[in-house]
Amino acid sequence: MVFDAPPATASHSWMPSSPCGPGCIEPIDEVGTARTLARLAGVVGLVLSFPVLTVATPKSRREHLQRRYARAALSCLGMRLRVVDNRHTPAEGASTAGFGDAGTPVLVVAGHIGWADVVALAAVQPVGFVARADMVDWPVLGKLARLTRVIPIERARLRELPGVVEQVAGRLREGNRIAVFPEGTTWCGRAYGSLRPAMFQAAIDTGTPVQPVRLRYLDEHGTPCTVPGFVGTDTFGDSAKRVLRSKGMVVEIVLEPQEWPGTDRRELARRCEAAVRGADRSRHGLRDTEWIESGRTRVQDPSKGEQAPVRRPVLATRR
Repeated sequence: MVFDAPPATASHSWMPSSPCGPGCIEPIDEVGTARTLARLAGVVGLVLSFPVLTVATPKSRREHLQRRYARAALSCLGMRLRVVDNRHTPAEGASTAGFGDAGTPVLVVAGHIGWADVVALAAVQPVGFVARADMVDWPVLGKLARLTRVIPIERARLRELPGVVEQVAGRLREGNRIAVFPEGTTWCGRAYGSLRPAMFQAAIDTGTPVQPVRLRYLDEHGTPCTVPGFVGTDTFGDSAKRVLRSKGMVVEIVLEPQEWPGTDRRELARRCEAAVRGADRSRHGLRDTEWIESGRTRVQDPSKGEQAPVRRPVLATRR
C-alpha cells in the first residue's frame, strides 16, 4: 500500500501556509514492531467493518456507533482520549461532553495539527467536516471521509471558497454539526496560525453558535507532543508510521463556552481564537501565560511561570 498524500503547497498569495516542518517533530518513546503491526491491523479491521455495520445499524443509533468506532480507532493508534468541559462549573455537574444535542446545529472550530484531529473530534461526538479535497483519495481515511459526507475544499482554488461556505451553511440549516479548521493548514502543535474568518460567515448567515475547541497532544509525561503533526514534506505514510509507533500519547479536547455569531465574522474569529488558544484572561483567569508572535507564527513563551490557580474544569470523559 502506498501512502502519497503530502500536505498541499501554496499556489496563491491568499492560501494559508505554515512554516512548520520536520524540525518541529520531536520523537517520543515507541512501541515495538509487533505492537505497531497489531495497531495497524486493528485500524484496517475498523475501516473494513465500518461501512457494513453502518448500513446494518438503524439511523437512530448510528451516531453512537460512529463515536464508538472513533474511540476504537484512537485506541488502535495508541492514544487515550481526555475531554475537559469548561462550559460548566463543578456545581453544575459534568456534562455529556458533546458538541450539541441531536438536531441542534453548531459550528465546531479547532486548531489543526494533523489527520488524527478528525478522529479525535469524532470520538467526542460525530460531526461533519470540511477537509482538503484530496483526502477522499487517501488510503484508510478516504473511505471514512466519503461515508461521513466530508465537505471537500480545494484550498488552491480561492474562487471555490464562497461555495464551500454556502455548503457549510446549508448543512447547519439542516441541523447538522460541522467542524472546520479555520487556520486553513496544519501546524506542529507548539506553533499555530491565525483563524481565518471565511468559514465563520456560515455561522453568521444561519445564526448558529460556534463551539471553540482547544485540541492538543501530550506524551506520557504530560508534555505537549508534536508527533501527530502533519507538516512540511510529510506524506500520510510518514505521519501514520510515527503515530502507530508512538507510546503513551494522550489527545486532550477542551470544550470552551460557545460563542454567539453576531454580525462580524472577523470579530467572531478573534473571539474564537482567544478561546482556542486559552488567551482570554477575563474568561479563563489566565495570568501568567503569554504568547510570542513572529510573523504569522506564535509560540508559548517558555520563560513565563506556571499559571495561577484557576477554577477546576469538569473532567467529563477520560479514557
